[in-house]
Amino acid sequence: MLVSEILAIKGKVLFTISPKKSIAEAVEIMNEQDVGSLVVFSRGEMVGMLTFRQVLQAVQKGGADWQALCVEDVMLRDPLAASPNMEMDELRRLMVEHHQRYLPVMEDHTLLGVVSFHDVAKAVLEEQSFENRMLKNYIRNWPEAEQEER
Repeated sequence: MLVSEILAIKGKVLFTISPKKSIAEAVEIMNEQDVGSLVVFSRGEMVGMLTFRQVLQAVQKGGADWQALCVEDVMLRDPLAASPNMEMDELRRLMVEHHQRYLPVMEDHTLLGVVSFHDVAKAVLEEQSFENRMLKNYIRNWPEAEQEER
């Protein structure tokens, strides 16, 4: 399965934020939209990612004033990105090796979406379910079973 197929299952809704916005604004968006990451955009280009991990680091770093910190102060700069033609196994390896739960999907300089570890798990489950149904159907229609019945 390709990353583009995972995006097709997930949908391509993107949630973005400016690097100059506060962490408090980012947390509000993340909670309202029920997402674990925001793509940080400046002048039409992706400059980073903000995930709940960076938010927790901001809370620790900022203490009582964490809400006033800017996104650019804590965002993950130049995050690894997946390509739409990447195989799911390569995507999983990349996510695990680099400890990134969220990866932007880029084609040249165009952001196509963000894939989370949850999206990958869901795609694997759907793929295995499909294969399981196909195997059961194949076994049910096995030629020897038809001959024994005659």
